Amino acid sequence: MGDAAAASAAATATAAGPSRTRGETKDPRTIARKYQLDLCKRAVEENIIVYLGTGCGKTHIAVLLIYELGHLIRKPSREVCVFLAPTIPLVRQQAMVIASSTDFKVQCYYGNGKNSRVHQEWENDMREFEVCSVDNEELESVVASPDMEVYLYGPVNHSNLTVTYIKELDSLKLQSERILRESLCDFKDSQKKLKSLWRLHENIIFCLQELGSFGALQAAKTFLSFDGDKLDTKEVNLNGNTSSFAHYYLNGATSILSNNRTDGSHAGSFDLETLEEPFFSDKFSVLINVLSRYGLQENMKCIVFVKRITVARAISNILRNLKCLDFWKCEFLVGCHSGSKNMSRNKMDAIVERFSSGEVNLLVATSVGEEGLDIQTCCLVVRFDLPETVASFIQSRGRARMTKSKYAVLLERGNQSHEKLLKGYIAGESIMNEEIDSRTSNDMFDCLEENIYRVDNTGASISTACSVSLLHRYCDNLPRDMFFTPSPAFFYTDGIEGIICRLILPPNAAFRQVDGQPCLSKDEAKRDACLKACVKLHKLGALTDFLLPGSGSRKNKVSTTNNSSNNKVEDDSLREELHEMLIPAVLKPSRLKLDCLSYLHFYYVKFIPIPEDRRYQMFGLFVINPLPVEAETLQMILAHKFQEMCLKILLDRSEFISPHVILGNDVRLEMNSTFYLLLPIKQKCYGDRFMIDWPAVERCLSSPIFKAPIDVSVHGSYSPNESLRLLDGIFSKTDVVGSVVFSPHNNIFFFVDGILDEINARSECSGATYVEHFKGRFGIELSHPEQPLLKAKQLFNLRNLLHNRLPETTESEGRELLEHFVELPPELCSLKVIGFSKDMGSSLSLLPSLMYRLENLLVAIELKDVMSSSFPEASQISASGILEALTTEKCLERISLERFEVLGDAFLKYVVGRHKFITYEGLDEGQLTRRRSDVVNNSNLCELSIRKKLQVYIRDQQFEPIQFFAPGRPCKVVCNTDVEVSLHQMDIHPDNRENCNLRCTRSHHWLHKKVIADVVESLIGAFLVEGGFKAAFAFLHWIGIDVDFNSSALYRVLDASSINLSLMGYTDIAGLEELIGYKFKHKGLLLQAFVHPSFSQHSGGCYQRLEFLGDAVLEYVITSYLYSTYPDIKPGQITDLRSLAVGNDSLAYAAVEKSIHKHLIKDSNHLTSAISKFEIYVKLSNSEKDLLEEPACPKALGDIVESCIGAVLLDSGFNLNYVWKVMLMLLKPVLTFSNMHTNPMRELRELCQCHGFELGLPKPMKADGEYHVKVEVNIKSKIIICTAANRNSKAARKFAAQETLSKLKNYGYKHRNKSLEEILNVARKRESELIGYNEDPIDVEADISVKMKSHEEKDADIPFQNTETSFTGSSKFHNQIIAGDIKSGNHDVNNGRNNQPKLATQSGCLPSETTEKSNKKMYHGRAKPPSEVVVEMKGTSATLLECHSDAKLQKKAAQEHAAQGALWCLKQLGHLPKEDVRA
Repeated sequence: MGDAAAASAAATATAAGPSRTRGETKDPRTIARKYQLDLCKRAVEENIIVYLGTGCGKTHIAVLLIYELGHLIRKPSREVCVFLAPTIPLVRQQAMVIASSTDFKVQCYYGNGKNSRVHQEWENDMREFEVCSVDNEELESVVASPDMEVYLYGPVNHSNLTVTYIKELDSLKLQSERILRESLCDFKDSQKKLKSLWRLHENIIFCLQELGSFGALQAAKTFLSFDGDKLDTKEVNLNGNTSSFAHYYLNGATSILSNNRTDGSHAGSFDLETLEEPFFSDKFSVLINVLSRYGLQENMKCIVFVKRITVARAISNILRNLKCLDFWKCEFLVGCHSGSKNMSRNKMDAIVERFSSGEVNLLVATSVGEEGLDIQTCCLVVRFDLPETVASFIQSRGRARMTKSKYAVLLERGNQSHEKLLKGYIAGESIMNEEIDSRTSNDMFDCLEENIYRVDNTGASISTACSVSLLHRYCDNLPRDMFFTPSPAFFYTDGIEGIICRLILPPNAAFRQVDGQPCLSKDEAKRDACLKACVKLHKLGALTDFLLPGSGSRKNKVSTTNNSSNNKVEDDSLREELHEMLIPAVLKPSRLKLDCLSYLHFYYVKFIPIPEDRRYQMFGLFVINPLPVEAETLQMILAHKFQEMCLKILLDRSEFISPHVILGNDVRLEMNSTFYLLLPIKQKCYGDRFMIDWPAVERCLSSPIFKAPIDVSVHGSYSPNESLRLLDGIFSKTDVVGSVVFSPHNNIFFFVDGILDEINARSECSGATYVEHFKGRFGIELSHPEQPLLKAKQLFNLRNLLHNRLPETTESEGRELLEHFVELPPELCSLKVIGFSKDMGSSLSLLPSLMYRLENLLVAIELKDVMSSSFPEASQISASGILEALTTEKCLERISLERFEVLGDAFLKYVVGRHKFITYEGLDEGQLTRRRSDVVNNSNLCELSIRKKLQVYIRDQQFEPIQFFAPGRPCKVVCNTDVEVSLHQMDIHPDNRENCNLRCTRSHHWLHKKVIADVVESLIGAFLVEGGFKAAFAFLHWIGIDVDFNSSALYRVLDASSINLSLMGYTDIAGLEELIGYKFKHKGLLLQAFVHPSFSQHSGGCYQRLEFLGDAVLEYVITSYLYSTYPDIKPGQITDLRSLAVGNDSLAYAAVEKSIHKHLIKDSNHLTSAISKFEIYVKLSNSEKDLLEEPACPKALGDIVESCIGAVLLDSGFNLNYVWKVMLMLLKPVLTFSNMHTNPMRELRELCQCHGFELGLPKPMKADGEYHVKVEVNIKSKIIICTAANRNSKAARKFAAQETLSKLKNYGYKHRNKSLEEILNVARKRESELIGYNEDPIDVEADISVKMKSHEEKDADIPFQNTETSFTGSSKFHNQIIAGDIKSGNHDVNNGRNNQPKLATQSGCLPSETTEKSNKKMYHGRAKPPSEVVVEMKGTSATLLECHSDAKLQKKAAQEHAAQGALWCLKQLGHLPKEDVRA
């Protein structure tokens, strides 16, 4: 309704306005005027365009319309209302008005046009919000109502003093320039600083001429007051002098302007008549007079518009200090994108709010105040500077909205150009008003017919009008580097039917060329070609179904404002979730009753003592269900009590301090735990059969401590030969030997291994008797010193025997051979358990760790069974391998998933990358990387894992014996849905969570999402090692990752590579193949692998897609090499070595060493120079390198190694054996790791962390065109400082870190851990092998036409609207060559299956659907094979030309097609006249 706007993209989202509130419904009709209600009613009835002037309440009319149509957008409706506004302040303002006037949920979107949001984010917002306020370009024409007054000043004739000031300032500028040039060596840096100085000088001169000397002085002081910026944030004075060149100039200007003037602090004491040049300019004096005239009116508010920010600040400062204008409360308002002189958006809003409330009544504003300020009470607008456009004139005039408001314009007297400009603004306004008044409601807008392409499944569409911008956006998202910027090129040809546009896309685009239809104008032809290109890009997948470029290498940063939900960024890898751990089914309790007859499965637990003189009681494992093969009539109550007793002694022995212990109280908890029994067994006297040692069980349970106190009887008589006096009574020696006793004097339990009849308490030990020892140390007087002493061994604390402890030294191993016994007087010991011998205790100490490992193994077996039921390849994998893949490093066991994970991660990236490469032929390297990342990222892997319930199998907790629960010792933390949240609190950080390791009856534990994802990769590694590629593929299919592809897709890629054969003259293919060590069957692949994207003089592509593929396969084969060669190194060390091997520097060194870089086809002088510098440096000796600065390593050198590997992979039909051999040859100098260059910054951080040093890294400072970097290390208050300078800040930091490391090592500080080089020197090394490769390579030897016979694809018709134009048909450009020549018989290249030039498609652009179909070489029905025409041209250089036709239904048609191609080629080569030739 007066705000007509064109569509534009909105990027940044921020919440504005409240959600729908309860209570009274907001109704905007209650405050609406009658004409607003009438217009709203008319708009609801029909579509209309209404013209309204500024201040007529357009926003409220829009709010009324939204309110009336609110039933269409209220949730859960998916419809939304979009409110377009031209500027960001208006977006915020309108959103606030809508939110305060209605109950709708409102959201703002605004940005700079460079950011974009993904479709899912828009979908989420559309579901939540009902009104969206979006910024847009303004097309609104308005009429202002205030009366206009013109105030004349001048003419401008500067006084002698002003002229003097200008000359002195010019002289100061020249002096500053000279100082600046002398101090800077870098030309570019000096030019940049000179421009900054010139801008500074020009601003001061402008203020001097416009405001006078006092205004210029204020401007200079304002510049000096800027904190830390000084117009150039990168200025640095390395000599410690804080005065930069800007300070020097501004201090000089301040000194010059301060002469011959009165101090500004006394300005208020002057009369207005005295304010003249040079103190104030005539123009500024007129402004003061205007403000004085209107300042005394009641409720006066004024806005003064100026052009420059500097002038706004200066005027504001002066007006604040003039006492004669103290009734004006002044502030300035400038934009938030004004460089060093800007203000924050919050400050802008605060100033506008103060102006609206009356706290401030005078604003000095730039153009930012012309639109977006909702100020109803402003009644005076002064244009200190004339507006620059009609829109600026109308908008600024519209700020005065009060009745009888004034619009004052300051105009130089006699300046005809200014007068003409002002009259033009007024006339333009009148013309617009007349145009609007002359329009009637019958006027109709004739829409221009456009070609429209629509995507059915999303509804997205694109027309010729916006196709050009979309194509440029696509090119802008393509990968780029400092040597190449992708952009489209357009060429026009005059045809009979009109102008035809040929569009050439960059080499790394999905295709290279497309031709438009004949059109009447170049613009129309250009749009038509761009629309065709966009359609094809969508079909190839380069544009999404929303017709937007897919996310690629140029990542878009999306910023948000005032949206807490969006601002909350959380790394998924750090998040934890609560999951249950699986209890093996064979160990789960059934509904058995302990007092009934039961049948259990028995397994003998055999102990192998180390050392051999140790004795262990034989034990058996009894379970309800039989154990799997891989894991391999009873008195239940008695057995259960025995196990409970054993576990109490081992884990809860403090209960045995009391004289009475009750067994069997926790039977009700048993059903929440596992069920199995561990009982002592003995071998029968005959045969190998075993039986339960029931006498030993019964003897232990007959101990007095388990009986009721009234049932306990103490021996009445004492016999020195048969009994002993203990602390709690007299017991026979046979009961004491092999029992557990407790000594209260030191609170320790002991096993009694024997009775020392030859020693009693009066015997001497270490120079004193035992009587004296106990009296002196414990103050105990022995009552029966004549009794023999007990030979006792302290009851051990249960340990985690699965813990991966460091290897013990020989000395400690020697000490372990001897058991430690002590001598105890019997009278100090209390008998606890009879018959619980040391041998039995030793065996039981091993069983908890054994059962924990068995339980985990059973879990792995269950997972194996689950997978085997889905795909048979899982049966090839051992349960121990699966267990290793399920066990995390956090368990601290001897097995861990990390080695499997490193291998599986590399394999997953390779096979997924391969799948994306083959499947999406139209995606560039960046888009392929993003597609692969969407599959292999932790979030997706975690989601897939949870779908298969893999999280319940994961073992992520260290075994803690204190939390070992079994029948007889059930878990007492009963967990259910009611108490789960309180038991396992989620809002506590894992590092501070007290119950993070709490074991409950449901075996809950906290799992990182990354851990769950890592398990998927480790399982892939396990399948890879034990079952090869085929088993790994089966697992990936089961987990939900698609890596399969049709071999015909590979044939299409190989066939398309022949388009690069036009480059055969640019390099020596035979020599390059010899360097690589592989002979290509498809030479086009080899050529493409060495084409830099800067080279566009051909019809084919560049190496970037091959680089993506090569990077993926290279990472896997290198990982396989390291995994197999060094079986003992840690996974982290494999990762570090792999990073060194496949890093760009290492690959670049390999490229130079093999001289393959000389074959790089490029079109960039800067790249050539960079490669030359690097090559020279690489070939220097180490001593010479130490004297020079290492040049930057061009990324292209490493890229061609990766693309070469990718080309070999494709040419061989994905035969990794060839890739393996090429890798070993190309990277042989790298894989020795003889000159490992680890990251010095990382090494420095690790060294400082190791020794507890404080590392300081101040921000790099730039000067003289270089970055100056400082590294500080604080060693016990002694600071080591090293500096370095380089044009690259990272390189400078690297050099400074290297110097710091050298100093620290000279001081004797070294890593406590061995370096990678030291580890490799002592590491066990095996012969390298390609792990797991058992995949059948694709046969690529046969002709492609045979392979593609059954893979015909029919292109769908492109739907169009409002047009009769068709995209099908031929073009006059179909057989033209845009770059390069067809290389014929002189090269005589045999390209294996299909290497002959395709004459009809040599340009490689697939210009129409007809050509695209023919290029696929698919046969239909009885199609005859291609025909061949051979032409031999004799002369000084004999040439043999071979032309092949497409498959035709008739042989004659095939021959004619081949002949046509041959005649066309002869014409292009100049052997025939340039005229139509018919076959």
